[in-house]
Parts: sequence; C-alpha cells; structure tokens
Amino acid sequence: MSTSVKARIGKENYRTVVVSDSHNFVIDEPISAGGKDLGPNPGELLSAALATCSTATVKMYADRKGWNVDEVTIEVDFKRNLKLDTTTFTKNIKITGDLTDEQIHKLHEISGRCPVHKMLAGNIEIKSELI
Repeated sequence: MSTSVKARIGKENYRTVVVSDSHNFVIDEPISAGGKDLGPNPGELLSAALATCSTATVKMYADRKGWNVDEVTIEVDFKRNLKLDTTTFTKNIKITGDLTDEQIHKLHEISGRCPVHKMLAGNIEIKSELI
C-alpha cells in the first residue's frame, strides 16, 4: 500500500498546509513554540492517527462479530525521552456497550492490530530524497 501526502510551509511561522488525495488541513505549532496554534502539532497528529485507527479497528471488529458497542474512546499520550532517543505511546482505552468482560478484553487486543499501530510498532525506514 502506498500513500502520498504533501506538506507545504511558507513565510508564516510553522503554519503548514497538508494536502492528501482528498483533504487539505493545517498543522501548526503552539504559540509557546512560535506558531499560531492554527491546528494540531505534528506529535498530536501522529497520536490522532494512532487513536482514530485503533478506534475504527475496534468498531469494525465488533460490528463484524455483531457485538453491541455503544462507544469506543481511545486517548493517546506520547512521551519523548531525548536522552534514550525513545518515544512511548500509551493508549488509554474505554469501551462501553452490552459486552462481556471477555469481549472487552478481545477488543482491547484488537486495538493493537490497526495498521497505524503496526507501523509504529514495527521496523520503520525513512528515506529522504532531494527533488
């Protein structure tokens, strides 16, 4: 699977326009970092990708099983340890509905099977080419 996203920044400090196949949106830095806080910052966007992919994966699995899920809420916290050069994402998951404990635990497990979770937990190679 291949996806392309383009980011463009001009003279306005840190306001970055992102263009995907079907959407345009703004990423920015908070005022404290010199931006204007016009959108989420890159770390928030990455966390949002993990949270939304995980919630959708849980919901899709539950729907296929015919399980009665009222709501899935996943809050993602991330912490950078610059000294160790590591990043830790923590997913806090709440699933409500007419579900057994076993079903809730299965859905918790399923949240780790979303494509973004797999990408972040797997080996990542980043290539950079000057065009």
